[in-house]
Amino acid sequence: MSASSPAKLQVLANFCAAAAESMGYTLMRTAHSTFVKETEDFSCQVLSAEGLTVASPVTMGATWYTGLDYSRVLGRFDYRDGDICVVSDPYSGFVATHAPDLHMWRPVFHKGELVCFVGNHIHNTDVGGAVPASLSRTLTEVHQEGLRIPPMRLMRDGKMNEDLLALIETNVRLPEQNHGDLLAQIACTEVGVRKMQDVIARFGPDGFRQGLDGLLDYAEAQSRAIIRDLPDGEHFFADYADEDQTGGYPVRICVTLRIKGDEMEVDYTGSDPQLVSSLNMPTGGHSRHSLAMVGVVYALACLDPTVMLNYGLVRPVRAILPEGSVVNPVKPAAVGMRSLLSNLAQTAVIGAFARIVPDRMPASPGNGLSILNVRTSTRDGRPVMASIGPVGGGAGGGPKADGAEGCGANMSFLKNTPVEINEAEVPIDILRYGLVPDSGGPGRYRGGSALEMEFRLHAPQSMVTARNRDRSRFAAWGLAGGKAGGHSTFTRNPDGPAPEELGSIDIVPCEPGDVIRLRGPGAGGYGDPLERPLDDVLADIRRGFISANHARENYGVVLNDEGAVDSEATAQAQDAIRASRGDESGYCANRIAYEAVWTMARYDALTRILAALPVNWRYFIKHAIFREIGATPAADVTDATAVTTAFEKLRARYPDLPEVAL
Repeated sequence: MSASSPAKLQVLANFCAAAAESMGYTLMRTAHSTFVKETEDFSCQVLSAEGLTVASPVTMGATWYTGLDYSRVLGRFDYRDGDICVVSDPYSGFVATHAPDLHMWRPVFHKGELVCFVGNHIHNTDVGGAVPASLSRTLTEVHQEGLRIPPMRLMRDGKMNEDLLALIETNVRLPEQNHGDLLAQIACTEVGVRKMQDVIARFGPDGFRQGLDGLLDYAEAQSRAIIRDLPDGEHFFADYADEDQTGGYPVRICVTLRIKGDEMEVDYTGSDPQLVSSLNMPTGGHSRHSLAMVGVVYALACLDPTVMLNYGLVRPVRAILPEGSVVNPVKPAAVGMRSLLSNLAQTAVIGAFARIVPDRMPASPGNGLSILNVRTSTRDGRPVMASIGPVGGGAGGGPKADGAEGCGANMSFLKNTPVEINEAEVPIDILRYGLVPDSGGPGRYRGGSALEMEFRLHAPQSMVTARNRDRSRFAAWGLAGGKAGGHSTFTRNPDGPAPEELGSIDIVPCEPGDVIRLRGPGAGGYGDPLERPLDDVLADIRRGFISANHARENYGVVLNDEGAVDSEATAQAQDAIRASRGDESGYCANRIAYEAVWTMARYDALTRILAALPVNWRYFIKHAIFREIGATPAADVTDATAVTTAFEKLRARYPDLPEVAL
């Protein structure tokens, strides 16, 4: 049976997807760590002989790896049946994207002939390094981020590399947990090999190979059809992270989409220089790197939900990733928190697509989803470290529906961990876990509400890490008249005599009795809030999504003493809102104020200067120029002389600073 006809090609696609799903269930059900078995931070792939992702689960695991390309590591080995290889070093082939992610691949043979591969990855809760759980924005180089494994054989002819296993277990904080998860990965590949051998036998090796090529070609054709339907031209969008280091300046990710015919260029030029913190995205400059393509895949799937999710989808797309920038750092830049800026890159791409087809794209998701990890101990002193789940925001309001509540939206299907599981595995008390009222951006279609978690610790010398804290300053943007979502907050002892706002700090030492509360960011709204049906606003109040005061201020909906809508007062309130309207960009006040200082012209001048400097100067000069300019708004949005004047002052101050033609 070959896969030459469209019907048979779909049959092959179903077989491959079923194999990937079986791999995913095996990994999820046999893993030891909460972060894998509950949160589901893992992926599984069926790979072509060249290493291109052909199928992956669509209902579980991380969705960032639809376009994952293993070709940059496959060619380093010869393969025999029973071999398994791994990599976790983000700079070795740019398959793994930070040290906790252990990628594994295994060849699939048919009658002695290598036909394809199966692969998977998990996020290990800890791989050693400077801090528990290995990740913090305070880290400045990759050497601090834990054990990094270059491409190596884990098994040869089915026999374990005990030396590598010992190396892993020696360098992590919870070796039993890492060992258990590693065995789950191996079991996952065992299931994948068995399933794919059955599929190859059914189609024959030649028919199977042709079928895989056909699946990639089909996804490419779908992608080209979507792009061809979009107008040619350039479309720009920028988004911001709150800070480039603890207490630092904002980070800009910007995207210019260039569409011509059935091809697309995603140009990240103008994004910030690589950082002296761990937020950098390690792409190696590869034009279809999975981190650079995630937002594109999401947008294409939004425009056509029937697309086949494999590497072929990104073939018509090419990314420009300037070397020495946050989207293509050079070694040894730290990259452990790359997911924060990867999420921001996704919203920038979605924002650029929204410039083209605002009637088909949603507002910004909440983003800023924090992964909470707790290191503590039991009453008898046994150390415990576990992820207690992601806490983030909802999906952006769309052209036809409200955003989903507290779902994480673009956060890769990461699941929440049930409260009962958290309290059973970690000695903490969960005091509250639910949705944050008034956090979803107002709109005709409301943005999804944020999540919040509040818990108490009991042991001394405990530590909480909150990876990817963001959206405390720059909220998720609204679209088509919709408003920005609510900001995120992070507080220690919120109801105590001296509550402490932690901002974007991601490592918090805690003592017995300390309470931590994390509230995620709400998503942006879509459409004019005054066009939202009164019954929908009233239902939101009754369900606790919004308060009566929020409804009055943002929707102009006023309730009477019986809790019903007061029609006359509502009409007056909505007229007052219309009369007082100002900026309708959908941005929060903080972003509007920031862009009054850092205009497009000033950012363009800064980008030209930084791009002309050696990489080691760029971050320093960015900070120095920001300090020189301060918070003074630009009198003329087209004038960038403040930036060039600041750089000239720095040239006089630092003799070794290279000269740049201005």
